[in-house]
Amino acid sequence: MRFRHSMIASGLLSMLALAGCSTTSSETKVATIRTETNQIFSDAYGPVTDAGYSLPAIPINRVDKKFHRQIVDFETKERPGTIIVNTRERFLYYILPNGKAVRYGIGVGKQGFAWSGEAYVAWKQEWPTWHPPKEMAARRPDVARYVEDGMGPGINNPLGARAMYLFNEKGQDTLFRLHGTPEWASIGTAASSGCIRLMNQDVIDLYSRVRPGRATKVVVIQ
Repeated sequence: MRFRHSMIASGLLSMLALAGCSTTSSETKVATIRTETNQIFSDAYGPVTDAGYSLPAIPINRVDKKFHRQIVDFETKERPGTIIVNTRERFLYYILPNGKAVRYGIGVGKQGFAWSGEAYVAWKQEWPTWHPPKEMAARRPDVARYVEDGMGPGINNPLGARAMYLFNEKGQDTLFRLHGTPEWASIGTAASSGCIRLMNQDVIDLYSRVRPGRATKVVVIQ
């Protein structure tokens, strides 16, 4: 069931930063050297009509320029197509050939700080349905109704316009997501909880580059 614009409840805004992620204490180190920006896409945040939904323009001049989507120099031993998430710096890198990467600004949650390791994008979804975990519903009775049936897709859905679902090497769902968010102001910050969120215009771009499967490695570092 599609989530219409008019179905905005009083508690919705507090839910937008929630995605329900698991945590792990494993650590992964990635040798990287960032130097200069080659290209910046500050003009990529205008209004977008996508699958019948109308995403509003982001007032990108109010977002620190370092979090605008850009092509940067990036040296790493990881192969092109790998995603590297640096939660401390609030950047996500999609590795390109020839020592380059697309860098996106991200928002993280307290759980995001605690999660590090390797995974892969098992599957991805346009305009996903949000299912909060039961643990969240226990803390937040107002979201309990979405555990089973989910919150339908829409511009106010906490997962935004796209979601990519991360599984571990054993093929188990980590409950960790890369996803969009309508809360553009959360980019570059740590919210109360949640996975890794990107501005909707950025997650649409990242989604178009990612191919699900074990070949799409995701490395989350602190």
